[in-house]
Amino acid sequence: MRDYLIRAIAYDGNVRAFAARTTNTVAEAQVRHDTWPTTTAALGRSMTAAVMMGAMLKGEDKLTVKLEGNGPIGPMIIDANGKGHVRGFVTNGQVHFDLNDAGKLDVSRAVGTEGALTVVKDLGLRDMFSGQIPIVSGEIAEDFTYYFAVSEQVPSSVGLGVLVNPDNTVLAAGGFIIQLLPGCDEKTISDIEQHLQTIEPVSTMIEKGYTPEQILQMALGENKVQVLSQTPVEFKCRCSRERFGAAIMSLGAQEIQEMIDEDGGAEAECHFCLEKYYYDQEALEGFIDEINKK
Repeated sequence: MRDYLIRAIAYDGNVRAFAARTTNTVAEAQVRHDTWPTTTAALGRSMTAAVMMGAMLKGEDKLTVKLEGNGPIGPMIIDANGKGHVRGFVTNGQVHFDLNDAGKLDVSRAVGTEGALTVVKDLGLRDMFSGQIPIVSGEIAEDFTYYFAVSEQVPSSVGLGVLVNPDNTVLAAGGFIIQLLPGCDEKTISDIEQHLQTIEPVSTMIEKGYTPEQILQMALGENKVQVLSQTPVEFKCRCSRERFGAAIMSLGAQEIQEMIDEDGGAEAECHFCLEKYYYDQEALEGFIDEINKK
């Protein structure tokens, strides 16, 4: 089954909601970064939240999420946009613990319970929007729920889940974000709360084959959801040979010459996708020529 997300409204437009299946996307991140189960869950939950937040943007807008806790996996950075593209990396992917008391992957221990969640939105304006909140649990979903309430002042419920097989591969991943809009009445809030208290974990629903549409129906009520759009989701990196070449040129002719003298070339690696780009002596000399022409 392919990965995709949906945008929807519910309860006569008083609620907006997003839901996503991200199993293949998280699986690609797991393979690229060779993450162990607990780290896979942390990175997968964060990527799922970020790609749904990307669906809240317009056009070419994009956002970056940085989750920096005091746990052993170190900082995680995730980029997403409104096209369903997401990429992410974690500083230390080889972290795993025994299941916690609830029988689940101990994500909060890996992430840490102290630190900060930062969201930077590039909306194509001169200044970027930035919001930051302290980590409240390290379980990811609770932290994003708190972010929406404090930084964007939108009451929200965030559900995120990742199931990992014994061989480290990803069995299921997905999530939802439900947000109350101004004018939402107490009965609607009460109805939603009752639904959220009785639904199964997101990862369980994804494992059973539930679609994003069905997940929102379970969370909001079968006849309450109106789907507005559907967007494919994929792990997609924006790196390229040209981008890294431009970064090397920005170092200046002297430093590029030192690369030639000391190493005979240069190699750059993307943190997000681990793609490597090699620039031989001829390529570096070409950069120097371009710099000298300016």
